[in-house]
Amino acid sequence: MSEMTNRQRFNAVLNYTEYDRMPVVHFGFWKELLEKWVVEGYLTQELIDDYKDASPADKIIGDMLGFDFNFFTTYQDLSGFSALYPPFEQLRIKDRPDGSYEFRNEDGAYVLQKEGVRSIPAEIGHTLVDRASWEEHYIPKLQFNDDRFDNSVLERLAAESASRTEPLGIYCKSMFGHFRNWMGIVGISYLYVDDRELYDEIIETLGDLAFDITERALKSGIEFDFAHFWEDICYKNGPLISPVLFDEKAGPIYRRITNLVNGFGINIVSVDCDGMIDSLIPTWIKNGVNTMFPIEVGTWDASIAPWREKYGRELRGVGGVNKHILSRDHAAIDAEIERIKPFVDLGGYIPCLDHRIAPDAKWELVQYYCDQMKNTFS
Repeated sequence: MSEMTNRQRFNAVLNYTEYDRMPVVHFGFWKELLEKWVVEGYLTQELIDDYKDASPADKIIGDMLGFDFNFFTTYQDLSGFSALYPPFEQLRIKDRPDGSYEFRNEDGAYVLQKEGVRSIPAEIGHTLVDRASWEEHYIPKLQFNDDRFDNSVLERLAAESASRTEPLGIYCKSMFGHFRNWMGIVGISYLYVDDRELYDEIIETLGDLAFDITERALKSGIEFDFAHFWEDICYKNGPLISPVLFDEKAGPIYRRITNLVNGFGINIVSVDCDGMIDSLIPTWIKNGVNTMFPIEVGTWDASIAPWREKYGRELRGVGGVNKHILSRDHAAIDAEIERIKPFVDLGGYIPCLDHRIAPDAKWELVQYYCDQMKNTFS
């Protein structure tokens, strides 16, 4: 077989057709890791200053290590990973005696942060608390209008579509993840009881905006290889929301958007959700989301195997490789590659590190991992 492009490999694997070798895929890098690699002499500060997913810097770093592409290579409107446009101004509100400080982030949430601490910031307050704050602060930032789009980017991507050699997705936003970021899991839980009408309105507003943004990008003429949602609403024991409620509220919105992308010839639709996602998969599968990502191994040993047994070949996957092996040794990497061989044999599955590469990863071990993946799955 002649050598394929990464775009061809991506589509071949997930559509169960023949391919020359498995692509070696990652999901980006922690900023602290890139800074460490600058100190160690592998990268330059100038290079990492320009780093973000799918940027030229991302491609250069990936090539240096031996990766083929970053899975999170998607077109996004100018709100980016969020839905708010413009985002809230980020403000340092108050310093505390212990060295921590109160900070308002781009979602309007108030969090407690501390220099040098690598963890999810503790939420201590929210701008979104009721209908008045929704109408004053959030509705104006959730309008669909031309300001959200850089037409020059749309035109460039459309012109490049026929010759593109890397896979490109279209980012279709989130039905619950953004809502959770704005109000917190406790806040949205109480809101469901206290103001069901507002609860529904927020989800419907997110769904309508996601549909309109997706439709606009599709009509630009860009040929996308997949559509991609984001949620991150699970933890190690399961979802942070009732699966029944998720199915009732989010299911129809997913179906509306997946019908849209299917109509433009896109048959691979993925969702990014960390944690134990098993009880949410039925909603995704029946509403047209067929590719699970990043299949976080975690303490619950997630893999595509039991899902494939239950849902059949319609369920695909990208992910499922334990990121922690990159801080250990060659033996750990070899053992992990051996572990995932049966999953690759199932087809419709691209192994990928199950989250961003963490600060304890070693440059030489990442290179070894990429080499061994190519040698094993060629």
